[in-house]
Amino acid sequence: MSVFRKNYQHFLGYALSGGGARGFAHLGALKVFESYNLKPNILVGTSAGALAGVFYADGFSPDEIAELFQHRDFKDFVEFTVPKTGFFKSSGVERFLKNNLRSTTFEQLQIPFQVVATDWQSGVVTVFSQGRTLIDSVVASCSVPLVFKPKEIGGVSYVDGGLLKNFPVSIIRDECKFVIGVNVSLVMDLPEKENMKNTAERVFKLMSNSNTLLDRELCDILVETSSIERYFMFDLKSIDEIMELGYNTAADAMASANSLRIVRRCHRYYELEDKVKRKINSFKINA
Repeated sequence: MSVFRKNYQHFLGYALSGGGARGFAHLGALKVFESYNLKPNILVGTSAGALAGVFYADGFSPDEIAELFQHRDFKDFVEFTVPKTGFFKSSGVERFLKNNLRSTTFEQLQIPFQVVATDWQSGVVTVFSQGRTLIDSVVASCSVPLVFKPKEIGGVSYVDGGLLKNFPVSIIRDECKFVIGVNVSLVMDLPEKENMKNTAERVFKLMSNSNTLLDRELCDILVETSSIERYFMFDLKSIDEIMELGYNTAADAMASANSLRIVRRCHRYYELEDKVKRKINSFKINA
């Protein structure tokens, strides 16, 4: 329902950034949004944001999503391969999604959802939002170059969306009256111990952060977890700590006067939407 201007397809959208294991902060933020009784009309995610977003769009609560990842290790999600384009296959991620998601297509999800990946051949941002590419597109969005082999979809190779669009606010900006963005991918300090793992992560972080500047300015509410950089990209041992940081950061952001104004606007919209639905249903009954 559009009651503001015809090119607003949605009232409230959430944009979730990439960031590896730091993406568990998304779950803490989502818990805060729920405490304000906010209901997104659309979700868009890159990499870790796509992973958190697809489960949320599929009807899982933030705590249920966290539980799925508890007591797991990085090796549960990967398979070694001959290192040509990446050291690991993402078969474990794909298997995890197939075993736990209730939906197999975008259309089956409870909330409209968009996944951002990078076309490895043409070097452009690609957005997936329909059909049976749901699981493949999330795998592609999480396929960090050099770490994972590119994911092939329809004969085209795709890699992590964070390479070109790590914070995908602009993907839904023109479709939404309000956008809440959660950015969990800030540049970490130069590590004291330099090795291939730390160097590769820092290179990717510097590249992905350089394309977030515009998107940060496009948020109506920006949640940015500035105390999360110390966690390694593939750290699955600190889920609760990372989630709590996301919760605390989002709680601070939502307490601002601007955020509370937007929350009130959302609640007024929900009331109006409910009245319209009841009116339509009464017409159907009396017809």
